[in-house]
Amino acid sequence: MYRFLLTPRWLAAAALAVTASVVMVFLGNWQLHRYHERSAINDRIDAAATGSPVPLTSVLTRPGAPGKTGPNPGEALAWTKVTVTGRYDPAHEVQARGRTVDGSVGFEILTPLVLADGTAVLIDRGWVPPASGGAVAAPVAPPAPAGTVTVVGQVHRSESKPAPIGHRDGRLDTRRVSLPRLAAEMPYPLYGAYLLASSPEPGFTAIPIDHEDAWQNGGYTVQWWLFALMALLAFAWQARKEAHGDTPGAARDRVSEADRAASDRTASDGSAAAVVPAARRPE
Repeated sequence: MYRFLLTPRWLAAAALAVTASVVMVFLGNWQLHRYHERSAINDRIDAAATGSPVPLTSVLTRPGAPGKTGPNPGEALAWTKVTVTGRYDPAHEVQARGRTVDGSVGFEILTPLVLADGTAVLIDRGWVPPASGGAVAAPVAPPAPAGTVTVVGQVHRSESKPAPIGHRDGRLDTRRVSLPRLAAEMPYPLYGAYLLASSPEPGFTAIPIDHEDAWQNGGYTVQWWLFALMALLAFAWQARKEAHGDTPGAARDRVSEADRAASDRTASDGSAAAVVPAARRPE
């Protein structure tokens, strides 16, 4: 009944169904991997909110030459809560424009904190609104504290999309916090990540840390795996219909077989009729 599955047309359909299913299973596995990655990030965010800070140098690798950054800490260390002590350098302060907090567009103010060993780490001291005159009007931000300060913050990786860096109202001005580019503007080695201040100074709004949407990836995982199963079930359903004669192709095959059978019977009857008269001719 299922001998038709060995025909080229059905072998090609089977290969297509299996290939599609394998691809969709791999896509589902990739989404599952992203689900675990994002869940781990959310766990670190939650742990940092309640955990005790650890020294900066136990998390980030010390940078080398001036004008350069240290190694990128990697995603596994993002949002770790750390503590560091140093002195602010307002002469190399950075304003990152076009930053949105609670639906309002403004600026994040990042000030280098110079450590005792001569290296520095950028501290995102918080968000401030623009001055009157529009969303790009340079903000008025509280000055950085003088003297030695201890800062507690969470590790934020360098933003991957670089942007031009200019000078505006005594600050470095940029759209993206790209540490390799900003390091070239600094007179000291810069750590490969910056810190979001956990307790912003008066006049600043804390930068919210949004959780990753891990459940979206979990839903995509199930969706791709269901698609893979549906591809195989669709092939099996179509093959069953073909086997039971429920498809136009099967109906055409039945008509062709009936026509061939009728032709064979007609040819057979004609041959018999030709033989009988020949047998009755007198010698």
